[in-house]
Amino acid sequence: MSLRRSHTAVVERNIIWSGRFETEPYEAAWATEAIFFVRILEGSGPVAIARVQISPDGMHWCDEGTTIELPAEGEVTFGRVSRFGTYLRICGRLEEGDERKVIVYVMLKE
Repeated sequence: MSLRRSHTAVVERNIIWSGRFETEPYEAAWATEAIFFVRILEGSGPVAIARVQISPDGMHWCDEGTTIELPAEGEVTFGRVSRFGTYLRICGRLEEGDERKVIVYVMLKE
């Protein structure tokens, strides 16, 4: 029996999201499952949704189907993903005038 490999990466730290946003792509081809954690450090507003996207090359993206409702200031939420391609990211759009300072982690497991 072998130990499963895991890895946690911070993909956004103290970044302010406003309007259209997207995280840096993260290469995760070796993993079989991923969890995105989103924590709002500052700001709140109307309900906003982030979408998980997948890509074969890190340049061309499509929605994977998982959505993450952004939490209130100081809170954290997550979205689980499995059976994805090589690259992962989350993206979305905030209403005009809405800004949120965030930290986003992706946790990968083999």
